[in-house]
Amino acid sequence: MARYIGPRFRLCRREGVNLFGNPKFDIERRPTPPGQHGGNRRGKLSNYGIQLREKQKVKRIYGILEKQFRLYYEKASSAPGITGHVLLQMLERRLDNTIYRMGFATTRPMARQIVSHGWVRVNDRKVNIASFLVKVGDEISLQVKDKSKKYIDTNIERMKDRSGARWLNIDPKHYKAKVVVLPTREDVQFPINEQLIVELYSK
Repeated sequence: MARYIGPRFRLCRREGVNLFGNPKFDIERRPTPPGQHGGNRRGKLSNYGIQLREKQKVKRIYGILEKQFRLYYEKASSAPGITGHVLLQMLERRLDNTIYRMGFATTRPMARQIVSHGWVRVNDRKVNIASFLVKVGDEISLQVKDKSKKYIDTNIERMKDRSGARWLNIDPKHYKAKVVVLPTREDVQFPINEQLIVELYSK
């Protein structure tokens, strides 16, 4: 699946928030939007503009492009439950996000790289698709060589003070976790107004 490979700090400046959790993307360094005239363009948005920015923010947090994001929305809108909540639940269940929530990567792009490198096993089967959706009962583990364990251990140490995902039973010593329940709206640890996205796509 295609992914954005351009400058990520530019995306943070566009949305006015650190989308990736990396200190080097601290928006306070350059709080204006990108572009030659960025300092003059942080004006009042229309309702459509507010909805669009919210959608773009969520897409960029999870590293998804427009076509795939729309497919997620279409599946969420046809599923039982509140569409916005189901949409966020599906995004949280992505394998790359799950690795990030397990604390084995410090950012979602890093987690996506771990998945694409073939280090991840789901129920003892190799899965290298970042968009793979985990479900209740799945056991996710890392199969890494000795020289790679230091890299993962460093990530675990950096993430140890972050509150863990309640929907995962994580065993960092053995580089594995089990999905015990589906993630809920409260498990999305980022200020998102999903109703704005639903309103945008409902037009």
